[in-house]
Amino acid sequence: MKIYKLTKTLVASAVLALGLGLGQGAVADSALQDILSSGKLKVGTTGDWNPMTMKDPATNSYTGYDIDVMTALAEDLGVEVEFVPTDWKTLVNGVVSKKYHLTGSASIKASRAKVAGFSSSYFSLATVPLTLKKYADRFASWGDLDKADVVVAATLGTTQEDQVKKFFPNAQHKIVEAPARDFQEVLAGRADAHITSNVEAYKLVEKFPDMMIVPVAKARARTPVAMLLPQDDQVWINFVNTWIELKTESGFFTELGRKWKLNN
Repeated sequence: MKIYKLTKTLVASAVLALGLGLGQGAVADSALQDILSSGKLKVGTTGDWNPMTMKDPATNSYTGYDIDVMTALAEDLGVEVEFVPTDWKTLVNGVVSKKYHLTGSASIKASRAKVAGFSSSYFSLATVPLTLKKYADRFASWGDLDKADVVVAATLGTTQEDQVKKFFPNAQHKIVEAPARDFQEVLAGRADAHITSNVEAYKLVEKFPDMMIVPVAKARARTPVAMLLPQDDQVWINFVNTWIELKTESGFFTELGRKWKLNN
């Protein structure tokens, strides 16, 4: 498979083209110019979303699908990558305040788009409910969870925080704040179930033998994911979208999806 790389020459050409199209002042004020001048790409990542971004506390290092994507972007820009710790409730604020140049994968939501920009999407996910295997007879569908005596957990700041209220209006909602996670509430017996992305769900049931995806509950709310960027920086947004298009055509995202088993 042929992989297309943005060499430094191509990067320079892209910057020149953007300058001609949008004005040199726009390029000078862009995150792209800051990245090229400083030699560093700053990426906000939560480190708690397996298999997308996982932080090893012992080494403060990250692994995952998102980490591979951002490492490749930095390599093609000819700069170093710096992963900046963040959490879901402050993910957008970190972009707006320019704490980092962009984020790893985030679900595209209108509420986020009000204050931040999105790149083109390169992957999509859906939501599934998880519970403990001992509750297999109790919970067999989405409707079984939507009852007054059921506690359903979600993590603050995630797409699932909004979804848990929409999908289960009659249930009790337990919203936990990072570094705590919703699935931990289920394992500890403080919640009966939680909802998360299908890609994380596969990893959770693999890691925790007591957990299961509610068997008859089909995935809901298929959602595209993309990178969050500063809303007013069209130069940077255009560049990242160009990069995504090139990488998509080369098969980069398809190959990476296979590596991290995103299509289970």
